[in-house]
Amino acid sequence: MISLNVNGKAMQVDADPDMPLLWALRDHLNLTGTKYGCGIAQCGACTVHIDGQPIRSCMRPVSTVLAGQKVVTIEGLAPNASHPLQKAWVALDVPQCGFCQSGMLMTAAALLKKKPSPTDGDIDDAMTNICRCGTYNRVRAAIHLAAKSDKA
Repeated sequence: MISLNVNGKAMQVDADPDMPLLWALRDHLNLTGTKYGCGIAQCGACTVHIDGQPIRSCMRPVSTVLAGQKVVTIEGLAPNASHPLQKAWVALDVPQCGFCQSGMLMTAAALLKKKPSPTDGDIDDAMTNICRCGTYNRVRAAIHLAAKSDKA
């Protein structure tokens, strides 16, 4: 058994130690908001936080998440979609297909934690997630909107 702290709750996962964290979250803990995209840590659909840092969970073995480390998935970002980013995403109709959006939101949340007033350059540097629908301009606008509303 592997012990994890996920979204503020202690959880046990009976999984192969080499299983990617993504599959432990999705298949063992039923946290299906984190998506599988490429499987090689390039697209960012699988992004979650470990101790506040965005990581690509498709390549991270579940056994490498140390005791005491806090994993946050899209389900744990904010209750009732109340995070400023989630509100901005809705207000600006950011998603088209929506598949990449949980990873985008998790990457953006880590960015705003690190840089509460990001520049366009900061956003471009941080947001390495791939959106096949090409909503990058709306993603940037929503991050700026969330940054402003988070200060209000």
